[in-house]
Amino acid sequence: MIARVWDQFEKLKLSFFKWRMVTSIINKFLLAIAFAALTGLLAQAKIYLPWTPVPITGQTMAVLMSGVILGSVWGGISQIIYVSLGVLGVPWFASGKFGLSALVGPTGGYLVGFVVASFFMGHVIDKHLLKKSSGNFWKIIGFLLFANFAIIYGFGLTGLGSWMSLAKGSSVSFWGLLKMGLLPFIVGDLLKLGFVSMVTLISLPHTND
Repeated sequence: MIARVWDQFEKLKLSFFKWRMVTSIINKFLLAIAFAALTGLLAQAKIYLPWTPVPITGQTMAVLMSGVILGSVWGGISQIIYVSLGVLGVPWFASGKFGLSALVGPTGGYLVGFVVASFFMGHVIDKHLLKKSSGNFWKIIGFLLFANFAIIYGFGLTGLGSWMSLAKGSSVSFWGLLKMGLLPFIVGDLLKLGFVSMVTLISLPHTND
């Protein structure tokens, strides 16, 4: 009984991933809107720390999952929609912020990183993990670690450093940037990445095709 239910679940997953590759532009756009909204919703789950203008939020989970679920193009598009609508006035950046000021502010680099990270995750999912290797937890966690810490924080720290220099007129050392924009978030990010890894492992179809 359990084996039959699991087999049906695997077939359902495979059907979904095949469907999302060939479905209409309208359906893909609606899925992208849904993930943009989820990103905005999780952005409101935030914790501010006294020594940094960058809050702890839950939105990176939606960012990375958008690439996993929507694939190499539409995952990234969902984050372009998220950033674009936020700039145009939808109050769904962290703390309900919106407008161009959020994009050029201390967290603007992270927003750019969201787009790139989602495109990256979608690419590796479609090109590498929708195969027999999809069940490889360590490949999944490796790609997620790279997307989170290399891509999102790479853009985020660059943007934060530029904002400190141009807007605040104060130079900050690389170590200072790490203390403001990376180190306070490592433990929380690892917990979020562990959750996303498990969801990804469960979500991807295990197929030899």
